[in-house]
Amino acid sequence: MRDEMRVCLFWLRLGNNYRYCARTVDATGPWSVPIFSHQSERPYDRTVDADEVAHFELLSQRWWEPNGPMAALFKLNPTRIAYIRDQITAGNAPNSLGSHPFNGLALLDVGCGGGILSEPMARLGATVTGIDAAKLNIEVALEHARGMALNVDYKCQSLEEVAASGAQYDIVLAMEVLEHVADRTAFIRLASSCVMPGGALFFSTLNRTLKAFAVAIVGAEYILNWLPRGTHDWHKFTRPSLLVEALIDNGMEAVDLTGIRYSPFTDRWLLTGDLGINYMMHARKPIITLKD
Repeated sequence: MRDEMRVCLFWLRLGNNYRYCARTVDATGPWSVPIFSHQSERPYDRTVDADEVAHFELLSQRWWEPNGPMAALFKLNPTRIAYIRDQITAGNAPNSLGSHPFNGLALLDVGCGGGILSEPMARLGATVTGIDAAKLNIEVALEHARGMALNVDYKCQSLEEVAASGAQYDIVLAMEVLEHVADRTAFIRLASSCVMPGGALFFSTLNRTLKAFAVAIVGAEYILNWLPRGTHDWHKFTRPSLLVEALIDNGMEAVDLTGIRYSPFTDRWLLTGDLGINYMMHARKPIITLKD
């Protein structure tokens, strides 16, 4: 175990020299929380990490390159779209859904980037609002949506700003976002507050395991070059048990939890029972009924 920790610490330092955070080792886990970290340029905002915003703004013009820096997301997209669709429409007769099963539903895509998930949600019939703290990402998303003749309401906003407005949605998506925010506890609370009663909240993120570190950082960023180096920071990964607990604390009910894995043989992402690396979660906000 000590040798594994030394190897992981070496790779972590190598990959994050430009935004190095001091860490300590304790008896309960490989690393404790950071001793210090970079904060948002907006001091009131607990969800935006300025370093993460800067990192993705550098890549903003390449969001829609299928073989570019976002290639892994393009391959993941069909799996997460199908998961969201199937979870929302569970219990409905397949023939009754048509091609627009999200008709009449308001959807918030948090950390929408260039819009590669917002656009399919709009095609499924949802009224989509996409937010991102990176202005250049929003500009790219707006331009691409116009070219596709899609009406998506893109805004350069943080989740905290949306929550402060009191807006609520039938569906809130936080896909591949939790591992990039400044304050996960605040982010989960704010995301939950943006879900209307009876609505759904979806997360897709990475588990805080050595297996995830080896695959998602060492393998994907340094060996296979699937992702730009520095995309992920291991201490921001979240164990599923902690995510479930945080959601319950914020009035949500866990509906489904599933792992996702990449199959090199089919070049596709598949659902799996293994939560050790990537996983997706569907949570629901219950409708509170008053008793007489």
